[in-house]
Amino acid sequence: MMIKIATLATAALFAAPAAFAATYKTDQGHTEVQFSWSHAGVSVQSGEFTEASGTLDLDPENPEAASLSVTINTKSLSTGFGPLDNHLSSADFLEVETYPEITFVSTGIEKTGDTTAKVTGDLTIHGTTQSVVLDTTMTHIGPHPLGGAIEYYQGDWAAFSASTTIDHQSFGVGGFSTGPITIRISTEMKAQ
Repeated sequence: MMIKIATLATAALFAAPAAFAATYKTDQGHTEVQFSWSHAGVSVQSGEFTEASGTLDLDPENPEAASLSVTINTKSLSTGFGPLDNHLSSADFLEVETYPEITFVSTGIEKTGDTTAKVTGDLTIHGTTQSVVLDTTMTHIGPHPLGGAIEYYQGDWAAFSASTTIDHQSFGVGGFSTGPITIRISTEMKAQ
């Protein structure tokens, strides 16, 4: 249930209309890191991390050389049910007091289409680092559609969605398997 990650990475990947390299930073108000899992095969439960920050360095002329770094605050975990939040945050699972961050650092990007790519990177959860692959789709790059009306949105933006699955036990999280954890990310990032 941790993850999130990564997430964010993806924007990096696709060729874009801009003609220069830029550094993009996540917009917290338009970034979601969600995760879901099967509860003993009986139901599907979900949650999210509400605090995530990331930096993407992207040269539209060479998107496969982009780099992404993301940090997620594990204490921002929210399922909408306090007792479950407390349990997932405890030593039984994420141990958020000991491991306050989840990180993702990209190691490679492979374009798979005009707006899609596989972003490989090192995901660190609970002190354990493993390589994961995000299936990503670039949903926007360039001036924000709201930039002409709202000053905050002026400038260049990149946006993408991404998903992956992980085995939480391989990161030392949880005493038994619930099956794969599905992670979904959606973010807007503003050029600095």
